[in-house]
Amino acid sequence: MGDAHEAEVKRKLGISNWRNLSKDKVLQFAAAMPEMATEVRLKLVEQFPAFKDLAKADVAAVAEAHKSTLAANENSQNHFSKASQDQRDALRADLDRDDLSWEQREALHDRLDRNVRQAAEKDSENKQFLGAGMKVVAAAGAAALGLGVVFVGGKIAGAAEGGSDGSQ
Repeated sequence: MGDAHEAEVKRKLGISNWRNLSKDKVLQFAAAMPEMATEVRLKLVEQFPAFKDLAKADVAAVAEAHKSTLAANENSQNHFSKASQDQRDALRADLDRDDLSWEQREALHDRLDRNVRQAAEKDSENKQFLGAGMKVVAAAGAAALGLGVVFVGGKIAGAAEGGSDGSQ
């Protein structure tokens, strides 16, 4: 964009005024900031004082969604764990019977072993799921922080270039 004028920036973002700078346009806006003229960057920062609130709301929304996902996951894990435990209890009760042949006992031990392995696999899957979820939350926080740095950096760079403090 070079030394883009305010109207050109708005046109490229597809907005008629800065109040129309929606959440989905913020990333596009942040990416274009280094190419903007200093006075345009300062004016944009001044006209978008709610950026911090927007970033907080986005991070809070991601955190709330993650919290709901964790609750649903915990519920699912509890159901699986209870079902596995019920099966192990039934297999142990069968193993306590005196009238079983060696082959029947061996088959019950094999089923018990499969049950334990399934529970271990489910636990590993759950840990991977939780790790992936934490990455999403961390990425959302990093994105909000990164956008904040772009805005503040644009304001500081603009103030240094323009000899103004860009007061709001």
